Amino acid sequence: MIDLKGKRGLVVGIANEASIAYGCARAYREAGAELALTYLNEKAAPYVLPLAQSLQAQWSAACDVRIAGQLEAVFERIAHAWGRLDFLLHSIAYAPKEDLHGPLWASSGEGFAQAMDVSCHSFIRMARLARPLMTQGGSLVAVSFHGAQQVVPNYNMMGPVKAALEASVRTLAVELAPQRIHVHGLSTGPVATRAASGLPDFDELIAATLQRTPGGALADIDQIGQIAAFLASPAATPMTGEITYADNGFHVTA
Repeated sequence: MIDLKGKRGLVVGIANEASIAYGCARAYREAGAELALTYLNEKAAPYVLPLAQSLQAQWSAACDVRIAGQLEAVFERIAHAWGRLDFLLHSIAYAPKEDLHGPLWASSGEGFAQAMDVSCHSFIRMARLARPLMTQGGSLVAVSFHGAQQVVPNYNMMGPVKAALEASVRTLAVELAPQRIHVHGLSTGPVATRAASGLPDFDELIAATLQRTPGGALADIDQIGQIAAFLASPAATPMTGEITYADNGFHVTA
């Protein structure tokens, strides 16, 4: 059994009950952790607040990392309410549709910069803000996808963006090791989330992945959540800087 009793964590990225972040939050809570949650904006609140209640979250707040000050306000609230933070899950990504749906060579500089800022640099910002709160060490987890390592049809500009995220995981792992902060990438297979539905021909990606995945089954959000909970637990202390796959072996097939 994974034991997170007495641990306090921040989950960023729940959009609805199908979110990977929600599967992770549920696993954290079942392991005994206290949680704080963020959601994108007030439009998302009706979908997320009932989930926060079911998770007995200590508090939840709107946080759009593109709006100056909102992310900082979340960490100020953590400092005031808890005084410390034990783990953090980053499960957000964004790219403008017109850039996401076209080839990488056609992507705009502005669109690429937006995708990099939300999907990658926000994790770096969270690491900077979490560092002074993780006085007893901690765990930072960024959700990724195999498109960071190999070209996945229709993943387009998100491939290089997720590759930057995984490279950031490795660099942060080295930089934060003296503070006993462990940094992980959690790479999942395709999951039918709200964000994934924005990918062109997503149903075809699911079908192709099923054909290539050993056993012909995709990992669901609860299975992914169990891996996330393990990475937040003391059992994962010897691990840092790695990309952990929760994809039923999809990434090992040719």
